Amino acid sequence: MRRRKAKKIAILPDPKFNDVVVTKFVNNLMYSGKKNLAFKIFYDALEIVDKKLEDQEGLEVFKKALDNVTPSVEVRSRRVGGATFQIPTPVREGRKQSLAMKWLIGYARKRNEKSMAGKLASEIIAASKEEGAAFKKKEDTLRMAEANKAFSHFRF
Repeated sequence: MRRRKAKKIAILPDPKFNDVVVTKFVNNLMYSGKKNLAFKIFYDALEIVDKKLEDQEGLEVFKKALDNVTPSVEVRSRRVGGATFQIPTPVREGRKQSLAMKWLIGYARKRNEKSMAGKLASEIIAASKEEGAAFKKKEDTLRMAEANKAFSHFRF
């Protein structure tokens, strides 16, 4: 790379749980700079999770869901002599978390429920139980990498 490496922006922890991961998630959830609305949606979703799963804490269920959706390998397209191969590569730590959050939010938005908080709560509960669309996406990515393991020698 020609330029210097970009500085990492320090992200402040959220006010309720004092957790940086929650703030990153809310930043991904946010539309048009409406952070207060995004925080309200997230906190409401965790309250719904608390009500549905009385024996578990909402934040713990969220963390477990995020862990279950986090990918370890992904496939990248690479041209080698006219043919394009899908090459399995390990995912960097920051990208792992980012992908997991994007998948959770994306598939929560596609659910058929009344409010966004309800959709998000359902997706979080499903992901914590190792089911749901976001978890399926992780499994599909892993399966794709497994199928293309033969091309891993092209990576450098």
